[in-house]
Amino acid sequence: MNHSDIQHFVNSFIIKNRRERLLYELTTIKKRSAGVSRFCHQAREILDPSKIIMEGEDIDRTAEFKNFVTQHDEICLVLSPDFYMDERYLSFEDAVHQANSCLDAVIIMGSSFAVVYAEPMKGGRDKFLLSE
Repeated sequence: MNHSDIQHFVNSFIIKNRRERLLYELTTIKKRSAGVSRFCHQAREILDPSKIIMEGEDIDRTAEFKNFVTQHDEICLVLSPDFYMDERYLSFEDAVHQANSCLDAVIIMGSSFAVVYAEPMKGGRDKFLLSE
């Protein structure tokens, strides 16, 4: 796996004082699963608020989100504690579709954007669309 995708994600969308630790966790095989889970559970506090363009439990059902997906048709890196999803390169549309079906945390990393799916909890699942 190419760690430059992860480094770009961390440097672009994570607040400065949390970057080093998250980069270590996401690029260390033994730490990745727990790191993704912990990050997605605390995403609201760790993400750079100026990069969040949409957030909420149902953003993936909105016309704006669907248009964003259509306009950003590219291959993305997907990280997740779910073995089936982790370290896969998928089209953005496929990654979103599979993340919606996944019962675990998911990070979708594109060239200038990312989508973070928190772990499903009672009351819903937070989702964040990020863009540079």
